[in-house]
Amino acid sequence: MRITLWMATILCLFVLAVAPEPTQAVNDSQFKPLRRFSQILDLVETYYVNDISRKELITDAVKGMLEQLDPHSSYLDKKDFKEMQEVTSGEFSGIGIEISMEHGKLIVVSPIEDTPAYKAGLKSGDIIIEINGKPTQNFSLEEAVTQIRGKRGTKVNLTILHKNSRKPEKVAIVRDTIPLLSVKNEMIDNGVMLLRITRFNDNTTKELHKALDKFRGNKGMRGIVLDLRNNPGGLLTQAVSVSDTFLDEGLIVYIEGRDKNSRKDFNADGQADDIKVPMVTLINAGSASASEIVAGALKDHDRSLLIGERTFGKGSVQTIFPMPDGAGIKLTTARYYTPSGRSIQAEGIDPDIIYPFVAPNDEDADADRFIVREQDLSRHLENGEHATKGGKFKLSEKAEKMLTRDNQLRLALQLVKQLPRIKEID
Repeated sequence: MRITLWMATILCLFVLAVAPEPTQAVNDSQFKPLRRFSQILDLVETYYVNDISRKELITDAVKGMLEQLDPHSSYLDKKDFKEMQEVTSGEFSGIGIEISMEHGKLIVVSPIEDTPAYKAGLKSGDIIIEINGKPTQNFSLEEAVTQIRGKRGTKVNLTILHKNSRKPEKVAIVRDTIPLLSVKNEMIDNGVMLLRITRFNDNTTKELHKALDKFRGNKGMRGIVLDLRNNPGGLLTQAVSVSDTFLDEGLIVYIEGRDKNSRKDFNADGQADDIKVPMVTLINAGSASASEIVAGALKDHDRSLLIGERTFGKGSVQTIFPMPDGAGIKLTTARYYTPSGRSIQAEGIDPDIIYPFVAPNDEDADADRFIVREQDLSRHLENGEHATKGGKFKLSEKAEKMLTRDNQLRLALQLVKQLPRIKEID
């Protein structure tokens, strides 16, 4: 049977009064902070200008205690706890961003692709200064989430300071239902597939295998570009199973809490359908948590070449503890480590090739139209090799647009096609 914090305090004081003399010093050391909490609680109830219930005071005290631990531990009331469950298993209404509180600043970790926040131009590293005209410096992380989320079709006004910008920008965003389809795929060359994982929820591995099953029908499978950019993370178990799809053996990640004997290893389990074609993985500052587990495992096993920019650096594991009243506690219980034993907490994962994203310039995109090649000449001879295989491969309009506007993706495609040749060069 559980007892309230107030009842526990009374009980502790009673024990102090009746405890034998030899244990008095130990009890004083252990329970003195609780006695002080009781005294402060009594002062607030007696003298504070407004009348606040004891339940509200203790709940706020618990919130403050957890928020002081680290940016990711928090108290979840019934509504927050329900919304958290929806994020990992269903749909929710909002604008579609992952946020964090760093040094009192509300930071955008990553916008979820194809959501209102993404379409409004929010980017990883942006600082949210105001929500509906209210300064965020006075908000807890949970309060900020509550203010940003809302019913579909309603509007939230944000004041944003973009990274490397000096002038804040006001952005009005209409909330929508945030779809949790986490895997997207597109053929970007003959036999080369782009797999874009936007987050790690309950269905991510299933969606990944569904995309790969479609890809396996192409007998000319030559390579995969795995895109983890702006992926804010999600479930540890899904990060492990996604990594296992591309690894046939070895350690994927291990977690270790305060007790060194609590270490738990997660290993790859070789399957007949494991993907073994050449891989290039794209990462950036918006790649966090579970996406860093995948990138770290692929890098440490020399399974994939990493291209882009250093990742976010969230190397901690949060455990959710449901409470009897329907609320929950999100508590950081462990750190995770890559197969080589490296913690990425506050450090991130460095790419093998540092290659920043460059926003497309429409003039540059059009420049190639004035270059004439043999294929552009009328009555040119067709390539005999393609002819014998049923015609030349043609990119979809969507794939062409993606490649035109994404310099990192273009480099990844070229490298994944050339990896077998590169490995042959001594």
